[in-house]
Amino acid sequence: MSAQSLASIENWPVPTAAAGVVRADGTVLGTHGPVGRRFPLASVTKPLAAYAALVAYEEGAIEFDEPAGPAGSTVRHLLAHTSGLAFDEHRVMSAPGERRLYSNAGFEVLGEHIAKATDIPFAEYLRQAVLAPLGMTDTTLDGSPAKDGVSTVTDLLRFTAEVQAPRLLDPRTVAEAMTVQYPGTKGVLPGYGHQNPNDWGLGFEIRDGKSPHWTGASSSPRTFGHFGQSGTFLWIDPAAGIACAALADRPFGPWAVEAWPPFTDAVLAELAR
Repeated sequence: MSAQSLASIENWPVPTAAAGVVRADGTVLGTHGPVGRRFPLASVTKPLAAYAALVAYEEGAIEFDEPAGPAGSTVRHLLAHTSGLAFDEHRVMSAPGERRLYSNAGFEVLGEHIAKATDIPFAEYLRQAVLAPLGMTDTTLDGSPAKDGVSTVTDLLRFTAEVQAPRLLDPRTVAEAMTVQYPGTKGVLPGYGHQNPNDWGLGFEIRDGKSPHWTGASSSPRTFGHFGQSGTFLWIDPAAGIACAALADRPFGPWAVEAWPPFTDAVLAELAR
């Protein structure tokens, strides 16, 4: 691809933005902007934390269906935002599995659970399990596993290449993470309102038939990923065979709702050509 579609980030109403596209084999098809600059990830931290949880599962440190969080909740519930915990408070709002309550608190409980199970602070476990093996030397977790990651487009392209063609994990484990957990569960997609169903995998949001959505109209239903309130996103479209990461330094808002879908459609169209 000529990366003409990526250059459209110049039209975003943000001080600085960077973006890139990568294939499953690690071939970077194009980049634009300061791809080595470190940006706060906000909730794009969650897929990184979730991948560390998948490693902990494969290492036998945790099981998906073992108790974690509120009474009746499991690791799987925490990863799939169905533990019943509130958005940013350690307060129970519903029974586990009943509603898709997007929860930073749930990911914080998950981080504490993994730290206890491995006897390693979660930020260090993430570094050892995911960041160091993938060469993500400019990525750090400086607080909450829900929202306090900092990274670069270059590092996120390494990560999304891994998710597309896993080397750290059994591909079956990654396939589980991109499979809808608790199908038919309603919930609110932050910034986009009520979705029925609000499909989610293990730490990754799944596009399916959601409308409105932050990916493109031409994104396949199998597309999965995450966006962050700091103006960041990454998506992986298995049908197209590519992943895209974009980071900006303006908080998510109407500008992103307007700019992101046509950007994604342009990337997919350019690739198809």
